[in-house]
Amino acid sequence: MTSQRTRNRLVERLRESGIKNDNVLDVIARTPRHFFVDEALAHRAYEDTALPIGNGQTISQPYTVARMTEVLLAAGPLGKVLEIGTGSGYQTAVLSPLVERLYSVERIEALHNKACLRIEALQMSNVTLALSDGTWGWPEHGPYDAILAAAAPEEVPQSLLDQLADGGRMVLPVGTEEQKLVLITRRGDHFARKVLEPARFVPFLSGVQR
Repeated sequence: MTSQRTRNRLVERLRESGIKNDNVLDVIARTPRHFFVDEALAHRAYEDTALPIGNGQTISQPYTVARMTEVLLAAGPLGKVLEIGTGSGYQTAVLSPLVERLYSVERIEALHNKACLRIEALQMSNVTLALSDGTWGWPEHGPYDAILAAAAPEEVPQSLLDQLADGGRMVLPVGTEEQKLVLITRRGDHFARKVLEPARFVPFLSGVQR
């Protein structure tokens, strides 16, 4: 259930679902998703579905990971990227080969510690992880060419908008009961918003959970 053939079948399902970026699909084909879930769920790792990872969190559906990554890359190569919500580290592992430098923050210490071990084992040297409140972003390393958030705020935190570079792109779910995946593009002091599709994510919470 963790073979390359199984991964390839997942990639074909993503292609049929509308994912077009071959670089994104190639990375997903190479990324061992079973490495990012508990052993008891490894046999389901290449289903196109979200799975629990503990602490009330989930590893995102592969379609969602592919879609958000594809949207970020649509305007061209990316230098510095910020990810809010490392979670299991799967989205991090998919982004890493596609960008120059990736910074990722996670507010739940248990998940952060596991993600650190996974990213180190995969030798992803362009990734820097931190245990931190995602509403702060990571201003020390900004501005960012792209920001991706894997949790849904009611409103986009101003701190994240401020850390987006001019011309930069942010993709995240927004809303509570009825969430939408939104693309925000910065042009000077103007932030253009485009609703992409319905979404379902865990809520965007503040604070660090130790």
